[in-house]
Parts: sequence; structure tokens; C-alpha cells
Amino acid sequence: MAESRKKRGVNVPAGNGENQDHTVTEVAAEDMLRANTYALLAALLRGPPDAATLTGLAESRLDDSEMGQAMAALAAVARKSTPESLKDEYHDLFIGVGEAELTPYASYYLTGFVYEKPLAKLRIAMSELGIVKTDDVSEPEDHIAALCEMMYGLITGAFGEPADLASQQAFFDAHMAPWAERFFEDLEEADSANFYKPVGTIGKLFGRIETQAFEMARDQLLSQGPAGAPKLH
Repeated sequence: MAESRKKRGVNVPAGNGENQDHTVTEVAAEDMLRANTYALLAALLRGPPDAATLTGLAESRLDDSEMGQAMAALAAVARKSTPESLKDEYHDLFIGVGEAELTPYASYYLTGFVYEKPLAKLRIAMSELGIVKTDDVSEPEDHIAALCEMMYGLITGAFGEPADLASQQAFFDAHMAPWAERFFEDLEEADSANFYKPVGTIGKLFGRIETQAFEMARDQLLSQGPAGAPKLH
């Protein structure tokens, strides 16, 4: 069986030969910002944050952009939160007694049920990318946190070399774009959400930024035409 490195909720193939340490691959600063946002969302949606995470959020340096304001709101609520209170909030939102307020799976949002075709489609894509769920994760792979982890891995090269922008967009369009914004909007409005309201805002805004950036990159590529072809004026 192939060796693997664990990356949060998924197993990352270690590969073979000389280039087993994919962490040395250089990633552009703007792409690391994207990756770190996916990582933050994944960490907060996989489980309630611990004290160290809350401290880091509370001390975040922010700008005046719409995203910066959402991060500032998260920092403010982090200062007033404790790990114990957030365990209760997370439980009410995503686990519940009998039924959770939110069901954070692609299959549920797209079909009304879990373990449906969107999960099967995702598993095919994961197999092609060499991504394997870790043994200690019980949730289906189309959990929103797992998808954020996978986007992080595609950007940073955790599954090999960093995926090109077209491949990142293909994964995003297939597995996140059809439902993630609706989930984050629901999280913003959830009755049980306090700390998680700005998490919903951040996820919604970031998804829109990603969508716009992917579209701009695609349009720019199309305007350039095939390599060597004359450009239209």
C-alpha cells in the first residue's frame, strides 16, 4: 500500500522517487492567501476552534475591505468566545440532538439527501487526484470542510505539484460552486450561530471572489487565443 501523509481530513500521497516533499514547491503569495482562507474555513467548519485558534483570530490584522470587515467581525466575536461555548454552538449547528440546524454536505444541498450522486462524483475526482479520506474522519467526503481542505491542497501542491488554475476552477465549479454559497448564507442566518455568523459571511464573500477571479482568468486566456495564433484587434 502506498505511503501517505495526513493533511487534516484527507490523506495526501507522499509519492515516490526524489520529489516526495511537495511542501518545497513555491506558491505565489496571492495563491497562499487563497489557500490560507480555505484552510481557515476548513479548520472552523471541521470542528469548534481551540483556545490557540481563538487567540490567533482575535489578534488578526485586518484591512477595510468587505472581506476585512467580515474578518474583523470574526475577530471581535473570537475575543468574547471560549472553546467550551463554541463546542455547544458547533453542536447545535452541525450535530444537534435529533437533527442539526445545518447539514453541510453537497449531496444534501443538491438532492435533499446525503450519500447521493454529488458524493459519488466527488469520489471519482478524488481518486483521479490521489486524495484519500483519513481513517479517523467519519463524515462523507462532500462535507464543506473537506472540500475546503481539498482546494487548499490543490493550490499548495499537497497532492503533488500545485494544480494549475484551470484544474482548480474545474474542481471548484464541479463540487463547490453549485451549493457552497447557499450553505454559507444559511450559516449567516442560522438561529444557533453567533461566532459562526461571520464565518458564514467570510465563506460567502470568498466564494464570490474565487468565482470572479476564475472567470477573469478564463476570459483572459480565451482572449489570448491558441498559442501562436494571431490576436484579434
